[in-house]
Amino acid sequence: MVLAAIVLIWYVGAVWLNAGLVEQRLEQSETKATAAEFIGTALALDRPLLPAPHQVAEEFYDSVFTRDVTSPRSLVYHAEITGSATLLGFALGTVLGIVLAVGIVSWRTLDRSLLPWIIASQTIPILAIAPMIIVVLGNIGLTGLVPKAVISMYLCFFPITIGMVKGLRSPDPLQLDLMRTYSATPSQVFWKLRWPASVAFLFASLKVAIAISLVGAIVGELPTGAQGGLGARLLSGSYYGQTIQIWAALFMAALLGMVLVALVGVVERMTLRRMGAKP
Repeated sequence: MVLAAIVLIWYVGAVWLNAGLVEQRLEQSETKATAAEFIGTALALDRPLLPAPHQVAEEFYDSVFTRDVTSPRSLVYHAEITGSATLLGFALGTVLGIVLAVGIVSWRTLDRSLLPWIIASQTIPILAIAPMIIVVLGNIGLTGLVPKAVISMYLCFFPITIGMVKGLRSPDPLQLDLMRTYSATPSQVFWKLRWPASVAFLFASLKVAIAISLVGAIVGELPTGAQGGLGARLLSGSYYGQTIQIWAALFMAALLGMVLVALVGVVERMTLRRMGAKP
């Protein structure tokens, strides 16, 4: 029902937004159209302001299933490029986030000095710093995949850091006191108490981080003038007014994000099962 309502609203919005273009076409041809013809024309424009759902579905199907996966006109080709940058940035952001969280929890100095800067780093608009990152890395010979991965890392390390700090601090004080009565070393407290307690927090953060990493990869493709990637596909569609192409690329990005989050969920269930959690 919800999906049907969304599609219906989408069709109504497409007719409403495209009405001006239809009126211009009818004025130029000096013809009169019935309501059915007017609606049919509004839903069949080559370059509509808002494409109809069936137009996006047709473009998506054509770009995914009828094109060779190595063709620049295939959304699978572009998704693979963006996905590679996403996964690399996600891996780097995960390592960075966990290292920062461990340092913040282990040393009070880092907690007071570093954590505020980590929070402040997320107030900088990524669209403002993405071109600078690409230019700086390009000047030292790092081009292609790496600059996009760095932008993804910049976005995704934050939720991992905050989630891990919360998780590493989640053990009850009584549990920490019990470890001290057993004369446990800081390393033993970390690996036998703090780390297991943080796993649930870690995977919750990873699901958010990998989605943000995908956004970072797409944003990183916009100022580079790249010929491949979902960001490049969106940009080329914007240049040439191909709104149907833009919407199809957006749906591919959403589908890619859903797949990546689902994969993290699979790893989470496997990890928790090995740790003895009930299914």
